[in-house]
Amino acid sequence: MITILGPTASGKTPLATALACQLPLVAGCCGGEIISADSRQVYRRMDIGTGKDLDDYRMETNGRTINVPYHLIDIVEPGTKYNLFQYQQDFADAYDDITGRGVVPILCGGTGLYIEAVLKGYQLSPVPQNPELRQRLEGKSLAELTQMLTELKAKNGSTMHNTTDVDSCQRAIRAIEIEIGSAEAPAALRPTPLQDTTLIVGVNIDREERRRKITARLRQRLEHGMADEVSGLLAEGIPAEDLIYYGLEYKFVTEYVTGQSTYDEMFQRLEIAIHQFAKRQMTWFRGMERRGFTINWIDATLPMDEKVGHILELYGEQDH
Repeated sequence: MITILGPTASGKTPLATALACQLPLVAGCCGGEIISADSRQVYRRMDIGTGKDLDDYRMETNGRTINVPYHLIDIVEPGTKYNLFQYQQDFADAYDDITGRGVVPILCGGTGLYIEAVLKGYQLSPVPQNPELRQRLEGKSLAELTQMLTELKAKNGSTMHNTTDVDSCQRAIRAIEIEIGSAEAPAALRPTPLQDTTLIVGVNIDREERRRKITARLRQRLEHGMADEVSGLLAEGIPAEDLIYYGLEYKFVTEYVTGQSTYDEMFQRLEIAIHQFAKRQMTWFRGMERRGFTINWIDATLPMDEKVGHILELYGEQDH
């Protein structure tokens, strides 16, 4: 397997697509298929806010269009609480399907927790909601909940749930629930670690260029109807608090659509939040390196052919 990771706006998906098209063909199809590692692109109809640019999986080459198959996108309904345990199971199904057909899986995304969980084979249990715990935690501030989570992680020796995952009280309570539940219940399954059988490539983008691209992309998404997308989800009957739970675009745009902030306030706060999110992503990836992962970093500004060629060279050096 090949893993391509990097912060938001670094160009991971187009790179994964170009790479898939260059891997040796299998039965006349692409030699690679992409497994998404994005915790929000699993939701249907949450397209603009999650950056679900499906055109990125399409490539024009030699006068023909190649559609690279992708997995774990648009698999659950908005309003549900998809979690890491479910992702592990869905990843395993996709991985087995792809490798069973002789195709190379390309894990691609920016959700470091999901990536590390499947590469390292975290042992997890499905953790149901705990009404009593939720009642005890109701009314606590985000700072209080974050402190509780920090103490639980230290006690459990856990690397799950960084601040990227707990930017609202709802998400923090769920993270606490999972930490407690995982510590108390033995896991039914132990996923197979893939750390030693994957080439990991990180897309490194200059901080200022990353900030420029994030701001330009945010403006573009708002101009292309991100607020209308949120309004449509609310009109379907999805509670505002459920959209706010998803964080970032859905948190701030929902607050704007429901009259809790002005457009300018929403834009300014969301822009800052996305910049902070990208910084936390890089912190997670650097942490992965400290935890024993080898990440081969490549410059995001290199021509696509050079990036793909470099990855293929690295992949060829592996005993795969």
